[in-house]
Amino acid sequence: MNSNSQSANSPDTYSHRLADVVGTAIALVTLILPVFVIAHYSSHNVQNNQQTLTYTLPNSED
Repeated sequence: MNSNSQSANSPDTYSHRLADVVGTAIALVTLILPVFVIAHYSSHNVQNNQQTLTYTLPNSED
């Protein structure tokens, strides 16, 4: 009985291993590809035009 169950598990183990490899590849592409796309299409000459904001608070005298 054990020999029959082992031979039946062999293709099943292969499909699980293949599914693990394919799933890992999809996960890596999903995580890494957006970073490369953003880096490729982002501008290298980004100007930092932030203005300093100053607020004058009214003096409250008692």
